[in-house]
Amino acid sequence: MDIIFISELRLSVKLGIYAWEKIAPQNAQFDLEIGLPGQPGAQHGRAAQTNSIDDTIDYAKVVARIEMLTRDTHFPLVEKLAEDIAQIIIGEFKAPWVKVSVAKLAALKNVKRLGVTIERGLRLEA
Repeated sequence: MDIIFISELRLSVKLGIYAWEKIAPQNAQFDLEIGLPGQPGAQHGRAAQTNSIDDTIDYAKVVARIEMLTRDTHFPLVEKLAEDIAQIIIGEFKAPWVKVSVAKLAALKNVKRLGVTIERGLRLEA
């Protein structure tokens, strides 16, 4: 399976269970690995053969969609935000597999990052 990745996407997000977190956005980092749709039995994704954006997943559209999701919504838990992103990647972008990491940056004293990593879908190994 071919995998594209988006690394260290940083956005300001309303994220957390405390009253102040519902009001004040926090810096969050997103890291994604996205399995590319392929032809059954193929050793690689279609885009590797066709060289066409239509046969892959457009990074810019994924980033724009995550920005849209996080713009006006408060997420109590990083787990829910990661799940929503995973479902968008699988449902809207037709990826067979996705790994999503969401981390709050400097949310606690002496902690650089804290968060969650989830995997959804079926990862096919060649």
